Order: sequence, then C-alpha cells, then structure tokens
Amino acid sequence: MKNFTAVFPDLEYNEYYGNNTEEDQGFYERIDYIANILHVFSMVVYSVAFLLGTVGNGLVIYFTAFRMKRTVNVVWFLNLAIADFIFTFFLPLSVAYLALNFHWPFGTFMCKLNSTIAFINLYASIFLLTVISMDRCISVLFPVWCQNHRTPKLASFVALGVWIIAFVFSLPYFIFRDTEAYNGTISCFNNFEDDITVEEPTDLAISRHSGTVVTRFIVGFAIPFILIISCYSIILLRIQRNHMTTSSKPFKVVIAVIISFFVCWFPYHVFSFVELSITYGPDRHFSYAVFIGIPLSSSLAFINSCVNPVLYVFMGRDFKEKFRTSFQAIFEKAFTEDSGQLDSKSKTKSTSDSHVL
Repeated sequence: MKNFTAVFPDLEYNEYYGNNTEEDQGFYERIDYIANILHVFSMVVYSVAFLLGTVGNGLVIYFTAFRMKRTVNVVWFLNLAIADFIFTFFLPLSVAYLALNFHWPFGTFMCKLNSTIAFINLYASIFLLTVISMDRCISVLFPVWCQNHRTPKLASFVALGVWIIAFVFSLPYFIFRDTEAYNGTISCFNNFEDDITVEEPTDLAISRHSGTVVTRFIVGFAIPFILIISCYSIILLRIQRNHMTTSSKPFKVVIAVIISFFVCWFPYHVFSFVELSITYGPDRHFSYAVFIGIPLSSSLAFINSCVNPVLYVFMGRDFKEKFRTSFQAIFEKAFTEDSGQLDSKSKTKSTSDSHVL
C-alpha cells in the first residue's frame, strides 16, 4: 500500500483505516492502480508548469520591471508575475519528490519552505487580484482623488502590504510541515500532532487541520471573491449609469485572470473540505474520490501559475498584429493605463476625472 499513503501523505493507512478486509484490499488495489496513473500525470503537469511558468512569468517580470514605464497597472501585474514565478521556480522539488516515489531527500527546512511558497503564491495572487479590483472600483467612485493620489509609489506600498499578509497566513504551513523516515523513505507531510507517534488523531490535530482548511477557503477564496464581484458590479453599474466609455484592454485581462484563478483553485478548495471530512469521518471509502480529485485539482491549481502570461498576450486587442511585434509591445498594450472618456451625455466631468481603468 505504498502508493496509497504516498498520494496523500497526510493520511496514514495503518492509523486511519484499521485492519484490511477482503473488500478493503480490493478497494486499496484500485486506489493503488489509479495512484500510479496520477503519479505520472502529476509529474508531467508539474514539469510543464515549471517550464511555461518560469519562462512566461520571467518575461513579464523582465519587461515590467526594466523595460516599461512604471504605472499602477504595471506594479500590480509585476507583483502577480513575481508570485507565480517564485512558485513555479520551486516546482522541480515537487517533480523530484514524485520521481523518487515520494521520497524527500532535501531536508525538513526545504520541506517546510516548499509548501510555504505554494501557499504564499495562493494568498498573494488572490490578494493582488482583490486589490486590483478595489483599485478599479475606487477609480470609478473617486476619480478626482485617484487623479491626485493614485501613484505607482502608493501601489508599491500596497503590494508590499499584500506580501506581508500573504506571508503571515502562510506561516502555519511552515510550522506544521514535517518530515518522517519510514522503511528508508522520507515523507514530507503536514504534521498537526505534537507527538508524531500517536496512533489516533487527537482533538488538537483535528482542530489544527480544520482551522487551516477553513481559513484557507475563507481568507484565500471566499472573502476575496465576494469583494471582487462586488467591485466589478459597482464598476459596471457606474459605467452604465453615467454612460461612460473606456478601453476594455486591461479590464478584459483582469477578468480573464480572475476567472482563471477561480477555475484553477476552486476544485482544490472543494476537495480539501472533502478530504477533511473523510480523514476524521466514518465513511473512509469515500476517499476513493478524494485520492483521484486531490492530485487532479492540485495539478489544476499549479497550472494557474503559468496561465497568466498567456492571458496577457491573448486577451489584448489585435493579437495577430501584436504577436508580430516584440514581447515588450505586447505587455505594454496589455497593461497600459487608459483614461476613460464620457460621451456627450456626461460632459460635466473632465476626461481625467472619468478615468476608470
């Protein structure tokens, strides 16, 4: 049953599943077969995400940091690319872990760091997308204030605050991640127990595990998406009411990035709750779905980090024309700051005051 416990090292077969019956043995053999397939699939996905993510986000970082004029939009997307780049840069460690059949030779510190980096990426990405949405909403509601105070310097300070908050919420994964040697194999897993030798999960471990899953969903998904939806609802209503016209370039890019994040991360949160319920719940055979869903949803979440640079290119206007130009021109047109303009029915504000995106 090596692959069974390796697919989800947080679960220990002997600890949670008791004695094998003949029915259980067949069940675990099916799990083992699927685990082997998912093993190879995950290695392929992680490798592709590493190659595309480091190259794509590296290009975004290079042009936004060194070749483009520093604007608020450029600051937002630069930090988003940095979060994705750092995460994909560490993916070879996960690929090696899979290639070595879930043996972690890199030490406890790197086990902790690798997991922490993944969740810093999660929190930093969603917090930045939320900040971008709020920035656009404030631009619509308070155009005069934004004209005077919305600067790249202020955006940089806000981005720094986002990184600090993301780091704080990722600390539990550094604290609870641990390694354990068993039969010559070192596992890297979440250890929510104070004593790793306990045979049954304690109430403290259950509380810690539940707390991390619930906090991750509420802080890293639910609240940000409520804010994002609210902000863009306000923007659309204000634009419709004031008959405002504005370039859709950065708007389309941001919407595409938000949808991509939702599609890539929502299944992971769902299966995290399902895993939590079967880990400490009575119906252990439901784990069959979890052991299929968790690797697939995790792979989908990893893909998110290499999707954004593709969206920056394809969601801009006149893609074919831009594709024939330099990458710098592509990113400049994707992130450019545009001033919205009012039509003849709404000329009481200046062009700068109607700045939307």
